[in-house]
Amino acid sequence: MLPVARDPAKRLFDVVTAFGLLVFFGPLLLLVAALIRLESPGPALFRQTRGGLNGRPFTIYKFRSMHCQENGTRVVQALRDDDRVTLVGRCIRKTSIDELPQLLNVLKGDMSLVGPRPHAQAHDAQYGAAIPGYALRFRARPGLTGLAQIQGLRGATADLEAMARRVRADVAYIETWSFLRDIRILLLTAPHLLVAENAY
Repeated sequence: MLPVARDPAKRLFDVVTAFGLLVFFGPLLLLVAALIRLESPGPALFRQTRGGLNGRPFTIYKFRSMHCQENGTRVVQALRDDDRVTLVGRCIRKTSIDELPQLLNVLKGDMSLVGPRPHAQAHDAQYGAAIPGYALRFRARPGLTGLAQIQGLRGATADLEAMARRVRADVAYIETWSFLRDIRILLLTAPHLLVAENAY
């Protein structure tokens, strides 16, 4: 197992930071959950099976941002002006607040603060068959953010080459991992969230 998946300092940092962020954002999380429940029927949290370390499936948590969600053999990515997205959902997706419940996944050990973004299992199957080396991204715990995200490779992918670029960034992150690089990626994540045009 590569250092990125077994380094004790990385795991300790994940746990301490995730716990602190959950406490800090606690009031915001409660407010968002209430607004979601008030705006449309259904639970505040959305759960979906995704591929994790070594391809092992896990349940990811997000705030529900749509009227309906998929968790089957075909998953449709959210598109610009997608009419499935609620008013609250549009706001929390644009600011990535919908991702904050994944701090629970970090505490559980399913995810890390930094790593390849996890994809739905249907997408893992689709892109795994089409992109050579796709499975190499499973050598690290998936992350809330990653090298691909700060390079602007986030959100819906328009074509196969766009996903291939994301996969190359994920593999490069894993093969050149260092704790200091994780810190740099985290520091660069906030400004990229503010200027990203493909988060919707």
